[in-house]
Amino acid sequence: MTGKGRRGRTGAFPKGRQVDEGARQRIRELLGDRPRRRDLLIEHLHLIQDRYGCLSAAHLLALAEELRLAPVEVYEVATFYAHFDVVEDETSVRAVTVRICDGLPCAMNGAEALIAEAAELGAAVRVVRAPCMGLCDRAPAATVVRAGRPTVEVSKADLSRLREAASNGAEVGGPGATLDAYCAAGGYALLKDCLSGRRGAEEVIAAVEGSRLRGLGGAGFPTGRKWRLVRAQPAPRYLVVNADEGEPGTFKDRHCLETDMHRFLEGVLVAAWAIEAAEVYIYLRDEYAALRGQLASAIAEVEGAGLAGRPVHLRRGAGSYVCGEESAMLESLEGRRGLPRHRPPFAAERGLFGRPTLINNVETLFRVRDIVERGAEWFRAQGRHGREGLRAFSVSGRVREPGVKLAPAGITLRELIDEHCGGMAEGHRLKAYLPGGASGGFLPASLADVPLDFGTIEPHGGFIGSAAIIVLSDRDDLRAAALNLTRFFADESCGQCTPCRVGTAKAELLLAEAAWDRPLLEDLAGVMRDASICGLGQAAPNVFMSLLRHFPEELA
Repeated sequence: MTGKGRRGRTGAFPKGRQVDEGARQRIRELLGDRPRRRDLLIEHLHLIQDRYGCLSAAHLLALAEELRLAPVEVYEVATFYAHFDVVEDETSVRAVTVRICDGLPCAMNGAEALIAEAAELGAAVRVVRAPCMGLCDRAPAATVVRAGRPTVEVSKADLSRLREAASNGAEVGGPGATLDAYCAAGGYALLKDCLSGRRGAEEVIAAVEGSRLRGLGGAGFPTGRKWRLVRAQPAPRYLVVNADEGEPGTFKDRHCLETDMHRFLEGVLVAAWAIEAAEVYIYLRDEYAALRGQLASAIAEVEGAGLAGRPVHLRRGAGSYVCGEESAMLESLEGRRGLPRHRPPFAAERGLFGRPTLINNVETLFRVRDIVERGAEWFRAQGRHGREGLRAFSVSGRVREPGVKLAPAGITLRELIDEHCGGMAEGHRLKAYLPGGASGGFLPASLADVPLDFGTIEPHGGFIGSAAIIVLSDRDDLRAAALNLTRFFADESCGQCTPCRVGTAKAELLLAEAAWDRPLLEDLAGVMRDASICGLGQAAPNVFMSLLRHFPEELA
């Protein structure tokens, strides 16, 4: 062998793209002394985009080298998440992007007209459609993004407000409640009792069990039982907080964080103490940019006061509805695409980094302090119509006073509208409602007296999920609403499994037809429900199947 054959030539001419030396230096300087770990990939991608306004090919290659990953591993993550702007050349990126929500509550309040008008903002501004931003009670909503970072939130948006926001560049945010103010009102007394030994883990877990609190992110698994299951697993154990509410119509977790952030953190730290978690990870959706800064400051306050007892990591989502599914969220926290995992094993046994993991959502942990301090019996007594506990209902649509309404579990829609929302909006008559956001299905006005709680909606073909109540009236087109929601599911499918990837796209096409093919839709729904990996594909058919069941006259 002379060395001039195929192998000899390969070594002299490296294959693939080579890392640019300038890009290598810029990425190294930007990362500084931050760890070069795979689980921090998404955090590093945010760091680059915040600095340069995009993710260029040169920077992605340099980052792959720094993390010792194949370039494809970095590219597949960067291109999976909607908020990452991957470009070949950063000179092509416009300085300002306006994201306008086209979710159902915003669509009902003029989002389509606003998107059409936004072309007047000029060639320097990029206008894109975006899914729910958690501002459904102030629809339509938009976010102005500068240099890759959300900087201005515009609720009840119109063209004049968007033009002003796109030109001024003011930062989102505002002061949150301070640690001192929260402690002055009795805050962290429960946590201090736990840390000092005045309360035991068994006592606290028993109180949560006795309250019959269920997971308020949508699944409804008994919270105390989940705590006990995870605590029984071998150490190290983790606590992961799901703050990635992305269901159209859902904004209750945002409300909890905006109104009493330290109450939420106390619930987090009590739960972490109860299961003896080694570390805590809070996964916050990227749409909540203002809250991210406030939450980081609050965590720093708690750690500075010596109350945390363990590392608390704040992680930033990147625009993916499916990451609200707990196993997809774990994949994202580990620096991968948000593809749901096959189960079993469940997270309680093998979750984050392969270790036993407790996953709770924001509202669930927000309730912990009151339950333990006031007693399980107090919490159970708050319900109505034979149900137990309290729920934070996210109410949007055709009511006079939309917003987050803390009300008894089991309250009916009619009672919720009359007692908490000021009645229906002027000139509107109740026609239908979604009890659980996009995936909860449509129910008719004739079912407005059904108690709103776990297990009460299922006999009628829907479910309450995260209690996102979208109210529709006789002025709304239910077919158009169903198409809007189905298009959302098709856009947000992670693409991993065929029943969901193809099924949601096929459903969108079928729902756009003048006449719905009922047998074909029913067959499609059966396949999606039986064969999809996660709840997205399993629940998406509720949109059209509920209309076929309750509103056949709308489809004639």
